[in-house]
Order: sequence, then C-alpha cells, then structure tokens
Amino acid sequence: MKSPRKRTSRAGRRNLLRGRFSGGRLPEVEAFTASLPYDQRLFRHDIRGSVAHANMLAKVKLISVSDAQKIVRGLKSIEREIESGKFKFNISDEDIHIAIERRLIEAAGPAGRKLHTARSRNDQIALDLRLFLKDEIAGVIAHLTRLRDALLEVATAHADTVMPGYTHMQRAQPVSLAHHVLAYVEMLDRDCERFSQALARTDVMPLGAGALAGTTLQIDREAVAIELDFKRISENSMDAVSDRDFAVDFLSASALLAVHLSRMSEEIVLWTTTEFGFATLPDEFSTGSSMMPQKKNPDLLELIRGKSGRVIGDLVAMLTILKGLPLTYNSDIQEDKERVFDALDTIKPALDVLAKLWPLIKFDADRMRTAAGGFALATDLAEYLVERGMPFREAHAIVGTIVRETIARGKSLEDLGIDDFRSHSRLFDTDVIELLDPENSIKVRSVIGGPSPGLIRERIKRLRR
Repeated sequence: MKSPRKRTSRAGRRNLLRGRFSGGRLPEVEAFTASLPYDQRLFRHDIRGSVAHANMLAKVKLISVSDAQKIVRGLKSIEREIESGKFKFNISDEDIHIAIERRLIEAAGPAGRKLHTARSRNDQIALDLRLFLKDEIAGVIAHLTRLRDALLEVATAHADTVMPGYTHMQRAQPVSLAHHVLAYVEMLDRDCERFSQALARTDVMPLGAGALAGTTLQIDREAVAIELDFKRISENSMDAVSDRDFAVDFLSASALLAVHLSRMSEEIVLWTTTEFGFATLPDEFSTGSSMMPQKKNPDLLELIRGKSGRVIGDLVAMLTILKGLPLTYNSDIQEDKERVFDALDTIKPALDVLAKLWPLIKFDADRMRTAAGGFALATDLAEYLVERGMPFREAHAIVGTIVRETIARGKSLEDLGIDDFRSHSRLFDTDVIELLDPENSIKVRSVIGGPSPGLIRERIKRLRR
C-alpha cells in the first residue's frame, strides 16, 4: 500500500528560505504565518533600505559597483511595478521583504542574490518599520497642527463669548468659549511633544545588527545611516532586532491622542443636544435616522469616541505581545505592524475630519451666556467677601446659605438686591450687584492661565508663534 504523499505547495518549493527543508510547508501554515497581506504597505521603505544597503556593499567592496547598479535598477523597477499594481504577490513569500527579493532575483539575475549579504530579515524588518514610522509620525504631527490651527481659529473668534465651565457635569463658573477650546490646544501640544519624542526614539538605524549578533563582514553602518537620514545607530545588535519600544512609544502617544479626541467629541455631542443647545452641527457632518425624520445625529463624533477604544487596544496588545518575549527576535513581534497600522489608520482620519469640523460649528452665544450666569457666580461672591477681610471658609458658608435660601425662594442670584446680601453680611456693598455679571466674572480672572479675554488674546498670539 502506498504511503500518502506529503502536501506541499509548488510556491513553497521555490521559496528563498527553504534550502534547509526537503519539502514545502502546508498551505494553511503558509497562510497563517504570512505577514504579506498587511506588510505590503512597507514596500517603499523596504526598497529604500535595500538601495542604501546595496550602495554600502559596493562601497566596502563586498559586491561590485556593477552588481550594485543592477540591484538598484531592479529595485526601482519593482517599486514601479508595485505602485502600478502589476506586481504579482505570492503568499509563499511570507512577507514583503522576501517578495521583493524574489522578484529582484528574477529581474537582476545573479546580482540580486547578493543583496542580502550581511543582512538578516530581523534587522531588515526593524529598519523598515522605523523608516515607515519616521515618515508617518511626521504626518501625524502635521495633522495635529492642522487641528490645532482650527481650534485657534475658533478661539480667536470667541475670546469674549461667555459659557459655563463644568465640574462633575454641573455648572461651576463662567469661562469663555475660547478658554475652553484652548484647553484642547494644550492637550494637542502635549500630544505633539509626545509624538516628537517618539520620533526621536524611532530615529535609530538598526541595519547591520544581522540576525542578532552582527556580521563578520566589514560593513559601513555609518554610510547606511547617512543615506537613510538616521540620526543615531543602534549600539547593541541584540537590542536592535528585538526592540519595539519605539512602536510602543508611537502607540502610547496615539492612545492618549485618541482619548483627547474622544473627550473633544463627547463635548461637541453634549453641546449640540437640545438640552444644552450651545451649538449646531453642520449638515455635512451629521447623519439622519432611518425612522425618525427629525433627527440630526452626531455619528461622526460618536465613532471617533468609539474608535479610541481600538487604539487603546492596539497599545495594550503590543505591550502584551512584548511582555513575555526572551531576547532576541521572535515571530510574535510580527504582530507589531498590524497594531501600528491600525492605530495610524484610526487617528489620522479622525484628526482630519475634526480639523474640518471645528470652524463650521455654529455656537449660540446667547444661550451659553445665559447658562453661565446665576449660581455659577457664587464663587465670585465668596471671593468678594475674602477681599474685604473675611476668612474664605466663613465666606464659603455665607454664600452657601445665600444660594440655599435663594433656590428655596425660586429665584436666582441676579434677582437679589443689596438688602438681601447685607442681611447675610455687612461686608456686602452696592458694588456687589455689578459682580453678578458673567462677562465681568471672566474679565477679572486675570491670573496667568485664567479666562480673561486679554490673557486669552495674548495666549493665542504666543500659541500662533
């Protein structure tokens, strides 16, 4: 009786990495282990790194100049093939690195087989992701800057627009819309700082680390770093191939940015409800209901709020992947790219649409001003008494009593006269009536960091610079 034939794929038999094996892998194993379906987007960075590597190999005379030229021409031709959609990907190649090398050997002949001299996929993979993130982090910072500029535009137009600030979702004290919006600018500036720091830690050239222990061949890592515009070179070959801290840095910055965008979206959702009525969403950014014809839904903002969870998940997944890995490279790290790509593909569109949305939001200044009055001015009353010598806790108690009694009478602070105030303290004088004005409340809050319109305008000038 004949023994069953082993299942192999024809593509697997010509795989560049199968010299050690007598047969090919099962097709389902190829499909499960391949990263090619998603790491194709690294093709430009892989080719760029390979061109620099080939040039260096020729420089140190490990390959001839003629072979290097053939390799570079072949790589440029492959780049055009991929860009045009003519490149034929094969799952047996496992990843974009082998796919390009296979095609290079077809295009450049024996010269193509020399490209991988003094290089491992381990340091090649690390290089490609670093090159990719260097480009993409710069792009994220550009998107952040556009959103920041949009917020500054809104703030500039609303330095005098009064609204209530909130704690515990209860009206607290008057602020300006500009002051509120500039709080998000502060967040975005910190986000920019974090992404810049992540970029600096990404800007380290790992190529030359080999599989984990470098190479016996005398290569010139500095030349490659210069050609690829890296500021630093990795100092430990084992760390170079296993380090994904830079990916975690990017994901961490992305997760916190996503949280900021979620908070921002939540506030716009609240402001545009009938209950708040502070703002109206533009039609271009709103969605209707399949059943209720009157609805104008903030689906865009809800999705930004919801998608923050997946970016946080990308960070947690990456940390979980790394936490149990021994040095050096393990295939678990292959999961890094999907996490990075997913976070990137989530935050960039969110930044883009929010930058376009903010300048088109219509604010109801009268409604916001009305909401900023009343009991939101209670702290101003307490500080009025403090200025006249009363201990703050005593002033706090007196004003608390005024608020309680006023609510019981079904009135607001603006309804009270000087006699009502003086019945609680003789320190109240006629000028206290002028205090019960939201515009005046924010005007006198001129301590650095406060909502005074003058301070706000100066802050906007500095932020624009």
